[in-house]
Amino acid sequence: MLLVEPDHGLLHRTRVLSLDAHGRILDWISWQDAVCLYVRDAVAWTLGDSCLTVHGGTNRCSGHQSVIHLHPIIASRGHARPTSLDPAPALNNAALFARDRHLCLYCGQHFSRYELTRDHVIPTSRGGRDNWQNVVSACLSCNLRKGNRTPQEAHMPLLAVPYRPSWVEHLILSNRNILADQMEFLRSHLPRDRRDVVPMI
Repeated sequence: MLLVEPDHGLLHRTRVLSLDAHGRILDWISWQDAVCLYVRDAVAWTLGDSCLTVHGGTNRCSGHQSVIHLHPIIASRGHARPTSLDPAPALNNAALFARDRHLCLYCGQHFSRYELTRDHVIPTSRGGRDNWQNVVSACLSCNLRKGNRTPQEAHMPLLAVPYRPSWVEHLILSNRNILADQMEFLRSHLPRDRRDVVPMI
């Protein structure tokens, strides 16, 4: 049986940032997967102050209960990612709206996730592709007004140029419960020109 501190609510919101042994960023993992790495002695090193304490079973011989202190950032032995690899984050509406900060990139107003749509800058019916560089968040009204036209044809200039987020930006945008140590580490790995534009979660 596992007992975990702190409370259950925080527990299920907490994710651990996984790195390879060289410090290259892999992905978010659950606290359960992190515990497995500790138990298998597969953690090469850690960063940050302990964020969760997990109590395991009691040893029959010694009477001692096992305890694991999870850190917010862990590097795993045996995992290595090629230096040049920057995986493309999956394009979905949640990630798109997070990239555009839940703004309609035509009118500039802020909307909830359920009030936004995915608009193709160059319409797909005219050869536009469904990729990061050709999609923006748009409110329903602006999307309908633009219709099957380009922004220039519709006289609706974009407020920002669509771009493919880096893997690090994607990790920041995909986790609303990033711990301070994790955010500091991730921001240090952003391109210099984007460190001030990625929102603090």
